[in-house]
Amino acid sequence: MSAATSHPAKPRLATVINAVAKRLIPRGLMGRALLIAVTPLILMQILSAWVFYESHWNQVSKRLALGLAGDIVVLVDAVTELEDAAARDWVLREAAKRFEIGATLDATSSALPRRQSQTHIEGELRRALLAKGLTRPFRVDAEEVRGRVMVFVHLPEGILAITAPRARLFSATTYIFVIWTIGMSLVLLGVATLFMRNQVRPVRRLARAAEAFGKGRDVPDFKPEGAREVRQAALAFIAMRNRIQRQINQRTAMLAGVSHDLRTPLTRMKLQLELMEEDEGVAALKDDISDMEDMLNGYLQFARGEGTEKPELCDLGELLDEAVRRARRKGGDIDLQAEGDLTLPLRPNAVLRCVTNLIENAQRYAGHVAVSARRLASMVEVMIDDDGPGIPPDQREQVFRPFFRVDGSRNPVTGGVGLGLTIARDVARSHGGDIVLDKAPLGGLRVRLWLPV
Repeated sequence: MSAATSHPAKPRLATVINAVAKRLIPRGLMGRALLIAVTPLILMQILSAWVFYESHWNQVSKRLALGLAGDIVVLVDAVTELEDAAARDWVLREAAKRFEIGATLDATSSALPRRQSQTHIEGELRRALLAKGLTRPFRVDAEEVRGRVMVFVHLPEGILAITAPRARLFSATTYIFVIWTIGMSLVLLGVATLFMRNQVRPVRRLARAAEAFGKGRDVPDFKPEGAREVRQAALAFIAMRNRIQRQINQRTAMLAGVSHDLRTPLTRMKLQLELMEEDEGVAALKDDISDMEDMLNGYLQFARGEGTEKPELCDLGELLDEAVRRARRKGGDIDLQAEGDLTLPLRPNAVLRCVTNLIENAQRYAGHVAVSARRLASMVEVMIDDDGPGIPPDQREQVFRPFFRVDGSRNPVTGGVGLGLTIARDVARSHGGDIVLDKAPLGGLRVRLWLPV
């Protein structure tokens, strides 16, 4: 049982580690490139610091401590062995003058001061004093006086207090090394950041160009630059963009030609029917020809949805107002509410056709239509609500297929040819947006149109 329960813990631990790693690792190319460049630098600095403190710092500290300890032991021996007070005073003066060591003998005290803890400097000097042969009781204090190290030695005559400069236990190369290491690390990091930014900039430009092309916007000033691989990706993007544009132009031209060719026989048929006597068969043929013309015009309109119109900054609120005015002239009850600044790059004729199709589609099957628009973080949302019969949820995606008609809830007699929603979604997606259907608060259908800013 224990073996069976121990195995699932490993995948869970690996999952947690992966999740933490994903959060710590930068998401952008710039951050990851800097991480790749900086990580070896940090490891090198850590290794250098470890080698420095293991070799240089310890060795220098020990040698400095041994040098100071030797002077202190000589001073203690001289004070202990000299019986003449004048000779002791001369030794103390010379120690202060030559060794920068001050010493005072306190005959009134017989107890050594005690400390609860011991610093690294105190421990190093204590070991050095013992190594130099100081056998008398002593205490080391490096915290009592700022910038000084004190050694208290117990002598028969009292307590000998010895003070020495703290600098005698330090080497300036320590601070120089640390400053040099940090400074060079910052300089190298700055140089790496500058070079990485120059390498990442072409990638960002390529991403912006691809995003703009996906929104139906032209990028005429885009050109390949940067590293060889980035240039290859940029050239591949330009070739793909040109192929797509050629395909769209060829499709539009071909369908325009087909439309022209089909209009000729339809016109002849209409003329022949006009010359014939009126009966039920002629009237039915005229209706069929009229339906064929409507279907042909709708299909040609759909084919021209991705035409040669150039995007420009437009106020979507004005386009919505124009579409609503056109719908009201047909006798519809339509409300319009536009909030905030709705200026964004659009192909105005295409977007006007899109919203007109959506409003007319709602107006055709509902008594009241409400149109609203608002600006979100990175897009503009247009909602068209109606109080009509709506569309079943399982058919809300199928209605965007060309010539698809919903039976029952959508009257095929009063409806169009089944291309209104198809053209609308085609225009929305050519701008980088989309259209989805949902249930409206009014009880009918809600159409959500999203257009990126």
